[in-house]
Amino acid sequence: MTRNLGSLDRILRVSGAMAAAVYAVTGPFSLAIRLGVFAATAVYLLATALVGTCLGYRLMGKSTCPTEERT
Repeated sequence: MTRNLGSLDRILRVSGAMAAAVYAVTGPFSLAIRLGVFAATAVYLLATALVGTCLGYRLMGKSTCPTEERT
């Protein structure tokens, strides 16, 4: 699997995952909404940050990884 997430993108995804996880626990919505929306988002963001690959970026042909120039 080719990585397509740069370091800054991965750091931001971990931060977003932590925020979503906190909101999943403390949010004012029902348990089903908190688990279905915020916990699922936290799991997805954390998984993509750890693996270094985002399915959405792959489908769009995008990458935030720095590229090495070949000479």
